[in-house]
Amino acid sequence: MKTGKLPENVLKRSVLRQLQTERKEGINGAGIGRDCAVFSFADGCVISCVQEGALAVRAGAGFSLGERTVSYTMAQLIQKCVNRLAASGAEPAAVMIALILPETLEEPELKALMAEAAKACGELSVKIAGGQTRVMRQTAAPLAVITGFGRPAWRERASGSPFAAAAPGQDVVVSKWIGLEGTAILAKMCREKLLARYPEYLVEEAAGFHRFASVLPEAAAAMESGVCAMHNVSEGGIFAALWELAEQAGVGLSIELKRLPVRQETVEVCECCGVNPYQLSSEGCLVMTARDGEKLAEALNARQIPAVVVGKVTAGRDRLLFNGEDVSCMNRPARDELYRFLDGEGILGEEK
Repeated sequence: MKTGKLPENVLKRSVLRQLQTERKEGINGAGIGRDCAVFSFADGCVISCVQEGALAVRAGAGFSLGERTVSYTMAQLIQKCVNRLAASGAEPAAVMIALILPETLEEPELKALMAEAAKACGELSVKIAGGQTRVMRQTAAPLAVITGFGRPAWRERASGSPFAAAAPGQDVVVSKWIGLEGTAILAKMCREKLLARYPEYLVEEAAGFHRFASVLPEAAAAMESGVCAMHNVSEGGIFAALWELAEQAGVGLSIELKRLPVRQETVEVCECCGVNPYQLSSEGCLVMTARDGEKLAEALNARQIPAVVVGKVTAGRDRLLFNGEDVSCMNRPARDELYRFLDGEGILGEEK
C-alpha cells in the first residue's frame, strides 16, 4: 500500500467492517468523517482521538527519514490531535504519548522530544497524562502516537450537542485558507527550487504557514455563533474534508470552487511543485456548517479569523463543484498531493 491515508474503499472494507463490538456509552465512533470518539457516562462525556506520525529530530541522530518521508515535530502532532478534539466540540484536556524509538536514538534526543512536548502542552493548557516509551530494533525512525482527551464544550448551547450531522439547507463555511500545512512543508523542502523562481520573502512567508495550524480559536468562536457541524481539514486537503463531512451525514454539497480561500503563496508554491492545492494537507483550516453561514463568517471575521461561505449542504448524495459555468462531481478523497509529490508523480497527481 502507498503512504498516506488508506483509500476510503479499503478503510470501509478492511477496517470499519471488522468492527463489531458496540457499547451503549458510545454515541459517536469510528466512521468516515469522524475524527473523534464520544462516550457518555452517568457523570458526563469523554471525547477522544488519535494522531500518529514520524518525528523529526536533529541531524546526526544516527538515522535518516529520507527525502520521500513527511516528518513532524512533537508540537505539530500534539496540535493536530488537539485540533481534532476542538473540531468535535471538545475542550482539550489531556494527551497520552506513545513513542516507538530506533536503537540509534540517543538519550539527549529523547529528552529534547519530551521537552518540546511538555512546552507545547503547556501552551495549549493540556496535561500529559501518561503514555509508553519503547525502543524497537525494527524501527528506522522515531514514531509517535498521540491520544487526546477532552470534555464537552457545548453545555451552554441551546441547540445541544454539536455532533448533529450537517443537514440540507445549511451553509458551508471555511476558515482561514486551504493548503496551509502542505505549503509550509513544500516551501521548506523545495526552498532552492522556489528561490530560483520567486522572491525570498514569498518563500519565507510560505514556509512559516505552520503558525496558522491551530483551529482552537475558530472552533470556540463557532460554538458561540450558531455552528451546526465542524470538520478539521487535514490530510487530503479541502476536497477530502468536504467529502468526509458530507459522507458522514449522508448529504450532498454545492460548492463554489472560486470561493474556497487560498493564499497567493500557496498558489505559487503549488504551481512550481506541480501539485493541486485543493488536495493538499490543510491543517489550520476548519470546515463548518450553519443555518446562517454569513452570520457565522461575520462572527469569525470580527475576531480576526478569516472565514467565508463557500456553498450549501443539499439533499441527496450529489456533491457538486461549480467553477463559473462549469459543473463537476466531487470524487472520493484522493491521496494527499504531498505524498504524490514525494513519490515523484506528475503534475496534479498524474503519473509521469
